[in-house]
Amino acid sequence: MKDLTEDDWDIEITSKNDVFDLKLRDVWQYRDLLLLLVKRDFVTFYKQTVLGPIWFFVQPVITIIMYSVVFGHLAGIPTDGVPMPLFYLAGTIIWNYFADCLTKTSTVFRDNAAVLGKVYFPRLIMPLSIVLSNLIKFGVQLILFVVLIIFYWLKGTVIIPNMLVLLFPLLILLIAAQGLGLGMIISAVTTKYRDLTFIVSFGVPLLMYTTTVIYPLSVVLQKFHNYSWLIKLNPVTAVVETFRYGFLGKGSFDLELLAYCCVITACILVAGTIVFNRVEKNFVDTV
Repeated sequence: MKDLTEDDWDIEITSKNDVFDLKLRDVWQYRDLLLLLVKRDFVTFYKQTVLGPIWFFVQPVITIIMYSVVFGHLAGIPTDGVPMPLFYLAGTIIWNYFADCLTKTSTVFRDNAAVLGKVYFPRLIMPLSIVLSNLIKFGVQLILFVVLIIFYWLKGTVIIPNMLVLLFPLLILLIAAQGLGLGMIISAVTTKYRDLTFIVSFGVPLLMYTTTVIYPLSVVLQKFHNYSWLIKLNPVTAVVETFRYGFLGKGSFDLELLAYCCVITACILVAGTIVFNRVEKNFVDTV
């Protein structure tokens, strides 16, 4: 019988790993599992619902109607000359993608403890599946956004996209990395301190008001200059503003703000990776 050597093993599982080791090779080997988890998240979320995936469209439509009535008409907040539905939908689909990635990733250890404690697979697959499944939802809502742009264009509304549209892949990567990084940090902490789960549940909706989802950055700079630093401090703001400016041709674009967003996003993702890799080894003992 042949003696086995290190070259004969496909996977080596050890308890001591580098905190920066993402095990991307293992993730690639388990790509079929990743796709199955994405399919599971997509199917089970709308299983036994009457409208099914149509909720992808219903949710943002209801949201922009409420924003248009409350913030547009009652509060009278300007939208940089952009039709209200377009303005609010641009910010809403970006924010929803970030919020979904953050909230669902923040409970990944607790929600999947039964599976994670019994079988081996790269733990990073779980949060990655959440990011990818939410990307499908974002893609569907993006189609709604493009259809709305065409509708207003046919009505004679001046909408001129510019070259910043080419930054779209970067913007999606930034917003996904922010949600993934923050979610992994929170998921690691909640294995010991469940209180953080309640903070996330009502804190994330409140955090939206520190971004330019329902108001343009120009209004903040003109009327609330003393609070502009708080709005710019949120890295989601740069993504929303660049997205609007690229697709709608109106609003504001700040290269320094986008560069700040890239730096902060990288820091968040690195910190989330370190914390996630440290906790995944013994989270079963505390979750």
